[in-house]
Amino acid sequence: MSPTGSLIPADAPFSAEQEAWLAGFIAGIAAAGRRETAAGDAPTATIDVLFGTQTGSAEFLAGELVAGARTRGLGGTAVELDAVTPEQLAGMSHLLIVTSTYGEGEMPDNAGLFWEALQAEGAPQLEGLRYAVLGLGDRGYDEFCQAAKLIDTRLEQLGATRLLDRVDCDVDFEEPAAQWTAAVLDRLVAETGATPAGGPAAASPAAPAPAARSTWNKRNPYRSRLAVNRLLSSPDSAKEIRHYELALGDSGMTYAAGDALAVVPVNDGALVGELLAHLGASGDEEVDGRPLAEVLRTGREIRTPSKELVADLVERAPSSELAAVVAHGDRSDLDSWLWGRDVLDVLRDAGSSAPGLDELLPFLRPLQARQYSISSSPLAHPDHIHLTIASVRYGTGQRRYEGVASTFLADRVGDHAEHPDVGVYVQPNASFSVPTDDDAPMVMIGPGTGIAPFRGFLHERAARGATGRNWLFFGDQHRQTDFVYEDELTQLGEQGVLTRLDLAFSRDQAEKIYVQTRMREQSRELYGWLEDGAYLYVCGDASRMAKDVEAALLGVIAEQRGRGDDDAAQYLADLRRAKRYVRDVY
Repeated sequence: MSPTGSLIPADAPFSAEQEAWLAGFIAGIAAAGRRETAAGDAPTATIDVLFGTQTGSAEFLAGELVAGARTRGLGGTAVELDAVTPEQLAGMSHLLIVTSTYGEGEMPDNAGLFWEALQAEGAPQLEGLRYAVLGLGDRGYDEFCQAAKLIDTRLEQLGATRLLDRVDCDVDFEEPAAQWTAAVLDRLVAETGATPAGGPAAASPAAPAPAARSTWNKRNPYRSRLAVNRLLSSPDSAKEIRHYELALGDSGMTYAAGDALAVVPVNDGALVGELLAHLGASGDEEVDGRPLAEVLRTGREIRTPSKELVADLVERAPSSELAAVVAHGDRSDLDSWLWGRDVLDVLRDAGSSAPGLDELLPFLRPLQARQYSISSSPLAHPDHIHLTIASVRYGTGQRRYEGVASTFLADRVGDHAEHPDVGVYVQPNASFSVPTDDDAPMVMIGPGTGIAPFRGFLHERAARGATGRNWLFFGDQHRQTDFVYEDELTQLGEQGVLTRLDLAFSRDQAEKIYVQTRMREQSRELYGWLEDGAYLYVCGDASRMAKDVEAALLGVIAEQRGRGDDDAAQYLADLRRAKRYVRDVY
């Protein structure tokens, strides 16, 4: 007879000894499972968390989701969207997606391949999938949280069921994101029956712990001393590019080559004064317990008019110049008209119909930190973070205009300046980093201030003694006035760190030459580097340069492989998937 309670069928073709051995084996597995669950070593249910990010915020929130899930007895890991196929989605039960939106409603770089596959005609049905989506964006853009909206809608079209309605977060995303996270995790616990572990966390051994939150962040920036402020470009240049070094002091702040530094700016006091005068205010008026002048200097965006303010002014002043431009219905015309104008300009355009102080304040968005690619390596400069920034200055008619953060650093921070220090915090960017393989080749494409992270990359490789070849494409307008870090790059070349440097100074000859021109000229060798396993990085302007570089890259691949455009696109997609083609664009 079979042992009492055995799972082995009575008519199974085993001897009594075999049955007894198998029954004991099965019982042992069951007992081990009970012990493991009781000890809190295994989650009672598993979720999948996917993220799409351009600057790292969505990745951080995905890590927070996983950490919160573990405390509730749920297992799971956070991976980028491009790492998952629609076919894999079909095998999931509970899915959480956190994604930002890049550019004008586009998917972030590590979500594009996922989206292409998800919207394809052959995408599988997902009737068994329960999901929720969190979007990060900026209401200042027309296509606010468009990536999250598209993914949310497409999952529904494929038959998946929402766990919770999508939440679209503006630039101050922390509070709504935390509320959504708590709500969706509570819903998951209710649906799966998960129970909190008795130990510190119910985590799968394969799930790494999320990175620890820095002490210094958006709500608590570190007050850093500006140790160096040096002009890099020539005084004769049409641009003003500066090199900054910010001291880390005793902050304990760490960073990696490729990360960004967020700089918390203060609005120019002169502009605040002009705005107050226009509003007929003294600046002493109290707003949320603070003087109005201080609120305008440190708390509100007064350089770029918000969409809400523009809409309000069009309604209030239908005969204004702004209203006439909007009436044309051409978005590009409106963008052109608004370019360079600030809040004071649009208020003056509206004349006597413009809102007064109390009505205006709700239309002024919170003043945001500006993020800049770090141009140093912690291996070479552990106590400082370097930045390479172009100061924005221009004039229209009777007024001079200046960039909020760039001229704040250039003119108003320092030992003998208006502000002795500046608030900063690191924004990690794990996907944009030096290869872990020191033998791997690197190709870096960064014209203008796009050279910033690649200076850090080269210093990192030099400090690590990496043997991999390094090729930089750099350019700007004129060699004589705009060749920033020329001495450093020459020295890195002499040391054997910078293997090759291709330069493109667009206005030194009649025919304009750009970095993508040099890429095409070196088509065979560039493709050879890729075939040798090179990692290719792009940093700079997203609207034109990055798109032109990608078009050139596709052309190089198609020409060298000779298999057509579709093959080139697939080759580039494979590079993206392998993290060998990554971008830091803005």
